[in-house]
Amino acid sequence: MTTHRSLFKRASRWGGALMLSAGLSMGHAQAADQELLNSSYDIARELFSAYNELFAEQWQEKTGKTVEIKQSHAGSSRQAQAIIQGLRADVVTYNQVTDVDILHERGNLIPENWRERLPNASSPYYSTMAFLVRKGNPKNIQNWDDLARKDVSSVLPNPKTSGNGRYTYLAALGYAQKTYGEDQAAIDNFLRTFLGNVAVFDTGGRGATTTFVERGIGDVLLTFESEVNNIAAENPDYEVVVPKISFLAEFPVTWVDRSVRQNGTEELAKAYLEGLYTEDAQRLIAGFYNRVHNETVKAEFADQFPDLELVSVEQIGGSWENVMKEHFASGGKLDQLQRR
Repeated sequence: MTTHRSLFKRASRWGGALMLSAGLSMGHAQAADQELLNSSYDIARELFSAYNELFAEQWQEKTGKTVEIKQSHAGSSRQAQAIIQGLRADVVTYNQVTDVDILHERGNLIPENWRERLPNASSPYYSTMAFLVRKGNPKNIQNWDDLARKDVSSVLPNPKTSGNGRYTYLAALGYAQKTYGEDQAAIDNFLRTFLGNVAVFDTGGRGATTTFVERGIGDVLLTFESEVNNIAAENPDYEVVVPKISFLAEFPVTWVDRSVRQNGTEELAKAYLEGLYTEDAQRLIAGFYNRVHNETVKAEFADQFPDLELVSVEQIGGSWENVMKEHFASGGKLDQLQRR
């Protein structure tokens, strides 16, 4: 069986393509029996390229039918907006609950109770935010407070366009709340300095990785634990730092009801997402350094994930609705902190 490492290397070579397929030989023009479009977040290309191969094999064994799985990747908020504007994606695999909720709120494309349709509130895996630094960690970056030092510059996705970026902002906020307690002025001052040290706000997570790794900008890349570990595993010029306090990043999924009815793919779309919870898929997902819920797989990969305190959105701001309104809406806290 192909390992996740070789799949990662292979998928990396495909990374610039918007649409990737699985279940068919790249050299064959023969059409598949069925087709599925997965709208996903920016840095999930390699993970879903690997999962698509696994699912396509299992689906053909089960049904006798071949399937071509196409992928569309960008910042999750941009992806959701594309669906509202007409992109007929069958499933979404995003990195923030609000980017799925909006499909109900603005387009009535899914039911309000979509989180109840799959286990773990429709989040088959989760992660947190971590740091990628250059070999030897020359700036000795260990925790969130180091990101507010004058000699440190960082790279992260824009919280306005990326769930990844919002998670990073909220992780920094959670650290500040635990450090400064009720001192709002100290919290704001920390966040203002932290944001002021950002060299580049990219539109999505993969763009931020390119800025840091290929363009050589910044002292530290702030992104998902899975992304930094995958990079460090392939390139010895980088090291991973996981802070002791960070944010609980869930990865919600759902089928898009209106699309699957139009496309005739409801059974296929449900099976594709349900498959993410199987032990084989959970093992593959963990192999890409995502944290999973399956207890057997968790035990197998325990050494891969350091213990840390994960702070939820409810602890930080009460709910996603409150946080989005207070921090990320136009004129909200994020805009205020970035004013010069």
